[in-house]
Amino acid sequence: MEEQTLPDQVTPEVRARVQDSFDRQGLMRHLGARITHIAPGRVHITLPRRTELSQQHGYIHAGATSAIADSAGGYAAFTLFPENSTVLTVEYKINLLAPAAGESIEAVGTVLRSGRTLTVCQLQVFSQEEGQKTLIATGQQTLICLESRPDQ
Repeated sequence: MEEQTLPDQVTPEVRARVQDSFDRQGLMRHLGARITHIAPGRVHITLPRRTELSQQHGYIHAGATSAIADSAGGYAAFTLFPENSTVLTVEYKINLLAPAAGESIEAVGTVLRSGRTLTVCQLQVFSQEEGQKTLIATGQQTLICLESRPDQ
């Protein structure tokens, strides 16, 4: 099977559609997460360290790590969906490899296979500290492409 090559840039319309949807997510706003990169089939979301996001040992909580990974994969898939559609997660699995230490964490969602209805993404989360990136979580996700309603 031949590997599919995607362009490096999304159209301004896709960028606006992704950012608009992301901006409507109360959880991402509450966490302080932001999209830092949008490309066809690939989205990066960064979450700065804050005391409110910590668990009992001072690391960023696995719930916050998982939440930004889920959103990064969802929006990576969404970049390839038709204009009149929306995205929902069907399932995801994440393996936590190391504590979420550092100044921030970055989730990267990458489309592995985009289908007409279901899309599969790879999820990776990196801890960033003093210019060094460390892989702290990895996973896989399945998403569904749904027809958008006017309020979505």
